[in-house]
Amino acid sequence: MKALVFNTFGGPEVLEYTEIDHPMIGHEEILVNMKAIGLNFADIYRRKGNYHLAGKPPYILGYEGAGMVEKVGAKVEGIKVGDRIAFADVPYANAEFVAVPFEKAIPVPESISLKDAAAVLLQGLTAHYLSRDSYAVKENDVVLIHAAAGGVGQLLVQIVNLLGGKVIGLTSSKEKAAAAKDAGAKTVFLYQDDWKKQVMEVTGGKGVDVVFDSVGSTLSDSFEVTRVGGTVVFYGMAGGDPAPVDPRMLMDTSKTLTGGDLWNVLTSRAERVARSKELFRWMGEGKVRVAEPAVFALKDGQDAHRHLESRKSTGKILLIP
Repeated sequence: MKALVFNTFGGPEVLEYTEIDHPMIGHEEILVNMKAIGLNFADIYRRKGNYHLAGKPPYILGYEGAGMVEKVGAKVEGIKVGDRIAFADVPYANAEFVAVPFEKAIPVPESISLKDAAAVLLQGLTAHYLSRDSYAVKENDVVLIHAAAGGVGQLLVQIVNLLGGKVIGLTSSKEKAAAAKDAGAKTVFLYQDDWKKQVMEVTGGKGVDVVFDSVGSTLSDSFEVTRVGGTVVFYGMAGGDPAPVDPRMLMDTSKTLTGGDLWNVLTSRAERVARSKELFRWMGEGKVRVAEPAVFALKDGQDAHRHLESRKSTGKILLIP
């Protein structure tokens, strides 16, 4: 089969599209014929050597995708050849075929395209747990979302609206502000402006109920615009490490800091299926939509990586075998 591999860490140029052996499946695994593969910043970090990679070269990137069941292990029940399957956390996805553990196989309903399934799972399930678990968004909550035009950001905007919250978005350009507004953010401010002052003005000096912060370096700023008794959810460091948080400040203001990581939530197949089912239902009902992804052939993986690293994309990037 064909796969996108690399033997040394470095830039996009280290990626090679080449022939490798088909994966062998165990008794509790499924062989999936891949139709779409999600590209994420974690793939960039692993290609550069910033994230740990198991095994020896050639390395294969990719953890997210969707396809058709080609073969089923002897102990797998409830899944058959021809079924539509997606996954959010299975390695070696940048290939024509992937061995998927039954535990991580998520059924895709006919109402959802395999491209949309591959484009939504990691980011959509992240937005789902942030707004359901890290902080349960309630009717009329005022919610500040960093990087509101990003993949998680756009989905989080929609889900917060669906749950009755009122969204204030933050982005880095007018073009991205338009994307955030298209996703449903009523108010969007730019990082280069005095956004903290603007947020306080539109909230009548009170501050927001909750901030979803994926930037990291903005964490102190996020606390400044959070109301007394409010919450900051820290779930990413796209802009660098945050400054240490003073526990005394938390006590004096009754504010809450909570962290979020998807892998602490997707702890069983039941969790994966239940959360995905709700996400897919919202999509099928038209309440949550996936922005049109940028599509590259798997063989053009170098170009896809360059596009993601350019930070010019506002939606998902898919690789098609």
